[in-house]
Amino acid sequence: MITTEQKDLVKVTVPVLKENGVALTDYFYKRMLNNNPELKETFNMGHQRSGSQAKALAGAVLAYAENIDDPSALAPVVELICHKHVSLNIQAPDYGIVGENLLHSISEVLGISMDDKLIGAWAAAYNQLADLFIATEKSLYEQQAKTHGSWLGWRDFIVDRKVKENSEITSFYLVPSDRKALPDYKPGQYITVRVQVPELGIKQPRQYSLSDSSSGKYLRISVKREDSRSADHDPGYVSSTLHNVITEGDTIEVSAPTGNFFLVNPDTNNVLISAGIGLTPMIAMLNQLITDQENPDGKPSLWDKAKSPSRDTEENKKQITFIYAARHPSVHAMRREINELADKHKNLKTFIAYESVSDGNVADEDYQLLGRLNLKEVPAELMPKDADYYLCGPIPFMQQQNATLLELGIPQENIHSEAFGTGGVSV
Repeated sequence: MITTEQKDLVKVTVPVLKENGVALTDYFYKRMLNNNPELKETFNMGHQRSGSQAKALAGAVLAYAENIDDPSALAPVVELICHKHVSLNIQAPDYGIVGENLLHSISEVLGISMDDKLIGAWAAAYNQLADLFIATEKSLYEQQAKTHGSWLGWRDFIVDRKVKENSEITSFYLVPSDRKALPDYKPGQYITVRVQVPELGIKQPRQYSLSDSSSGKYLRISVKREDSRSADHDPGYVSSTLHNVITEGDTIEVSAPTGNFFLVNPDTNNVLISAGIGLTPMIAMLNQLITDQENPDGKPSLWDKAKSPSRDTEENKKQITFIYAARHPSVHAMRREINELADKHKNLKTFIAYESVSDGNVADEDYQLLGRLNLKEVPAELMPKDADYYLCGPIPFMQQQNATLLELGIPQENIHSEAFGTGGVSV
């Protein structure tokens, strides 16, 4: 139990964390991975290489210190991180390793003794946070254990098909090696895949949104190949391996579907807004909404709310709007899939924005806006006030669309964002 004195000591370190937090967390990661090299197969070594992981952890540590009096304020972030941890099969003993290295890092970077009261305060604070994570993750593991077709830890999957969606994105259709059942999952959730990266000589995990609704036949992810875009930007370890090394018939490790970004209510109007690879969870949501409307009396819904008995009539179907922004037509993924759905289902409306086009490479009717997406230029009938709105794409993109939606009178509680902002999630 953390005392009031210990809380005050933690709060005293806030200015230090603001100034030196990244240096501290960078030191921590290097110390921990040097002492526990097996953890390199759990942590994203690409983010270690770029420094983004240290920066993210520094922000998290600072936020915890600033909210030490009421950690419940961080509940949404805790839930999000716990889903990530479960997808990586992180267990309670792992928190002991992290805690030991974190406390020693504070001691060594700040030049204070391990017997100092400040270290004791941070030990109490860390244990309080660890207990919260462990309890939350325990409930998620228990839920997985009770879900038909689900599993704990890693499960071998075969790459049944690789389908090139555009010049950058390839879809991978994954089937379990044991040919046993797959779980139903909520559209928008993700899995972690783990592959051997030849360049590193170790396995590396990455989290990718599932890009199709639950079928019981396969899991589909659609992966953007992260190439080197500049002298200081290295290609992605896992995306490059998936695109260039993994072939049809190969086996990779996969964790069970999880995540707290998913379709909330199929029985209302839904507007799906994405950019680039951010369309992957939106495709899953779109396919689920279509399936749900086509089979109103089919298998039980994945949502608590009961299906409306009137949804099987065309005039009563709720509107679905699919808004997508791409740099140019050649990187517009799954265009045919979306167009075929729109042609078949009159309640599905689409709006496409391209930043640029080349003369003759796309018909006029294939897009509605030339330039960056501005929701104020989307016809009002495509954006009903009573709809739920979903955002996924680069973080600046989501921030801009969220601000515009608020300006247009959409309540914040009706706006749902993929917090990782990539269409996949990265540790």
